[in-house]
Amino acid sequence: MQRSLEQRMAINFCVKLEKSAAETIPMLKKTFGVDCLSDRQIFRWHKAFADDVNDENRAGRPSTSSSDDNVKRVRDLLNTYRRLSVRLISETLDITKTIVHEIVSESLGMRKVCAKLEPKVLTDDQKARRVETCQ
Repeated sequence: MQRSLEQRMAINFCVKLEKSAAETIPMLKKTFGVDCLSDRQIFRWHKAFADDVNDENRAGRPSTSSSDDNVKRVRDLLNTYRRLSVRLISETLDITKTIVHEIVSESLGMRKVCAKLEPKVLTDDQKARRVETCQ
């Protein structure tokens, strides 16, 4: 297993040096000897690493939709009505449910308490008010 990992790292290094798979094979065979991966495996790993390197520089849609604008939109909507579910928020703002859940739980630091989204850390006054309401 460790030998295989070392070889994959060596293949990745050769890809970053812009060596072809055909140039990489003899170097690996010389370095690792009988423990060397098969030619087919070297070609597969070389292709996988080459595709990964090409993907890094690609422009396009951002990887996440939890931008500052979306966080502000979710916060404003929750400030008007805290009893909204994640599904309703996502439908209203046209953002996926997973992104809305991430914004609510991580960016805004809120959690669901009795069908109402509340901040995770409550002040003493807020805690007392919640206890009075429940009794």
